[in-house]
Amino acid sequence: MSNRYRKAQIATMIGIAVNLLLAVLKAVGGILGNSRALVADAAHSASDVVSSIAVLVGIRAAQKPPDSEHPYGHGKSENVATLIVAILLVVVGFEIIYNAIVSLMTGTAENYTTMIALYVIIFSIVVKEVLFQYKYRLGTRIKSPALIADAWHHRSDAISSVVALIGIGLSIIGTAYGIPYLGYLDPIASAIIALIIMYMGFQLAKEAVSMTLEVVLNEDETEEMRETVVNIDKVRQIDRLIARSHGSYVIIDIKISVDADITVEEGHRVARVVKQTLLKNHEEVMDVNVHVNPY
Repeated sequence: MSNRYRKAQIATMIGIAVNLLLAVLKAVGGILGNSRALVADAAHSASDVVSSIAVLVGIRAAQKPPDSEHPYGHGKSENVATLIVAILLVVVGFEIIYNAIVSLMTGTAENYTTMIALYVIIFSIVVKEVLFQYKYRLGTRIKSPALIADAWHHRSDAISSVVALIGIGLSIIGTAYGIPYLGYLDPIASAIIALIIMYMGFQLAKEAVSMTLEVVLNEDETEEMRETVVNIDKVRQIDRLIARSHGSYVIIDIKISVDADITVEEGHRVARVVKQTLLKNHEEVMDVNVHVNPY
């Protein structure tokens, strides 16, 4: 588990450093390029810094060992961080929609006077997509919901930058060929992308709340665990197996039946073997509670 959290922390700290760099580049590029949209995009990157810090705090909190107040560990800290990221995505989406509506109502469109804004946005899109792929793949591999949520935040930033890039291109084309109405496509596209970003946020929030409520894994997800147990010597049958998601790991409550004529000590030994085997063969399992019934 320590190696897993170490990888997640490294990925999150890389995200924080890159987002800080992009926020500064976008702000400078927006000022030099006379681009209010790019300055706003810099604020979006700054929000990514806040979300990454929230994820880092959640990941570090999840590493704490179980204690008297948290006997099942602190794994849900990652889900709290995921919920924070989800809320930020929704807020950013509302902000983009609001700006799009204001732009449409006032009849104004963003105009970029220099090419520096284009260069900065293209660079940002490439970097953000690389960050998304890196964090999403790592988060999926180590089963970190907070890291996956942070990856989608990077994707949302890349999408908003793509919209800005399209707006820049259309504005330049409209200016060059005398088609002023092309400028209106920028806020319309921004509003559509904002809805997608908000949808991502709602989905992540739904998943985080569901995980916080300790969703029970379905039979397909626990099939391998059941096979592991039924192949253990002296386990006659599984009476019940409940695997509860607890953040990025799983807690198992299992009832097994053993021969009624064995001693209490032998029954306890079988229970200990069941627990140790599940922990060894399934890395996502953090703890196992075994109850022994007479067959």
